[in-house]
Amino acid sequence: MKMRLLLGALLLFSLPSMPVLAESLTPEEIRKLVDEAVEKRLQERERRELPPERREGTVPTAEPGIGSLPEVGKERRADRQDPLSFGSSGSGRLVYAKPFVSFPKAIVGGYFDIQYRAHRNSVLESGRDGGTTNGFDQQRFVPFIYADITEHLKFASELEIEHGIRATNDVEISLEFAHIDYLVNEKVNIRGGIVLIPLGKFNLLHDSPLNDLTDRPIVSRLVIPSTMSETGAGLYGTFYPGRTGKLDYEVYFTTGPCGYNGDGEPRVTEFNGTKNSRQRKCGSDDGLDINNGKAVSGRLAFSPMLGVEVAGSGYFGNQSATSYNPLSIFAVDWTLQKGPFELIGEAAWAHARGNSRAIPGNTFGGFAPGSLLTGSPFSLNPLAGPPERLMGFYVQGNYHFMPSFLTKLAPKRFGEGSTFTAVIRYDRVNLNLANKGENGGEIEQISFGLNYRPVEDAVIKMSYQYMPKTTNPNNGDQRIHDSAFVISAATYF
Repeated sequence: MKMRLLLGALLLFSLPSMPVLAESLTPEEIRKLVDEAVEKRLQERERRELPPERREGTVPTAEPGIGSLPEVGKERRADRQDPLSFGSSGSGRLVYAKPFVSFPKAIVGGYFDIQYRAHRNSVLESGRDGGTTNGFDQQRFVPFIYADITEHLKFASELEIEHGIRATNDVEISLEFAHIDYLVNEKVNIRGGIVLIPLGKFNLLHDSPLNDLTDRPIVSRLVIPSTMSETGAGLYGTFYPGRTGKLDYEVYFTTGPCGYNGDGEPRVTEFNGTKNSRQRKCGSDDGLDINNGKAVSGRLAFSPMLGVEVAGSGYFGNQSATSYNPLSIFAVDWTLQKGPFELIGEAAWAHARGNSRAIPGNTFGGFAPGSLLTGSPFSLNPLAGPPERLMGFYVQGNYHFMPSFLTKLAPKRFGEGSTFTAVIRYDRVNLNLANKGENGGEIEQISFGLNYRPVEDAVIKMSYQYMPKTTNPNNGDQRIHDSAFVISAATYF
């Protein structure tokens, strides 16, 4: 404003030096002339302050590596830019010759968690004999990268780093998922890449800040090996049957499981369930398809009204490189919400056909193809082989509340958006249904928890776990009691 007044005054003072012009103009015409001159001077001044590539009439450079980088998401370096090709010139600057440098599209976020746990028995892994009973662990650091390429083309990815401080084989760095979506319409959309297998709901919604207990359900770790993802492609979409109903589906064609080591040793066991059969745990050198076979998976979820959802899902694929030994998993899940109450759960059944017998091409233990595999490390029962049938389930109840006295005491800390949640969950799995009368493959756990969310995206959790029955390879088929106290914090960022 000061600049505009100053320029206007200078122009007015210059009018007396042009008497003929001044005498022929009316006051309105003089005011209009002054405004136009001031506006022109200001535009020229602003144009001089712009970088060369932003000035009107200049040609944008074809070398996006020149100059300072933009603040991503705030500005563009140029209104137009030549597309990246082998015609781009330069040398060291070519690392910046990417379309997203001038037209940023990606969004980076993620989540982080940390936990402390104390067990009655020495069950946690440790570098010393006897294990350890308590300790801290920064279990997961998970960056997300999402991008809108166009209105119909989307990209999404999740990179998971587990136990990042450990300099051992326990450190796991992997892509949980990374896929590109082509949106056709709400009913049919195409997805390809590393996809989350739609087997149960927890495998799709497993983020630490989202869940009200620190530990994932046992069935979702050992029968459905969350997080389970494979490379492939498929379809997903939503239909709306009836006035209030909603029907969601996902179906994929993917690489398939990896149920055997190179020597024919089975990877589905009573100790680890199916989690070592995931593609990311595959023992093959290249981590690709071990048998040129593929797996098919899908989930169908029906919501008759808001707050109610039931779903069924399945997975089927051959897990052997030398024979037909398919792994099939079927699951049901449910979500019921009514006011502050929630009832959620999941049940799953797995069948690793032929897993208890040696396959062609095995080179370990002297077992002939087709013979029963007995003894350690295949089963806790020395007379039984590796499991073929596994099952498990969990049922969890949540109650969300906020005491009024806390809101009055500290409204900024316990106001709108913050909540407490009381949780109780019952877990039970059997990792070898054929092992009747034996307790080795059975795990039973009851968890009581209380957590506080200062905002919806961050949570501090406390829980007490009691295990009436648990698997431990050092105790054979004995019934073991264990308990643990777990406290953790997790947040999206």
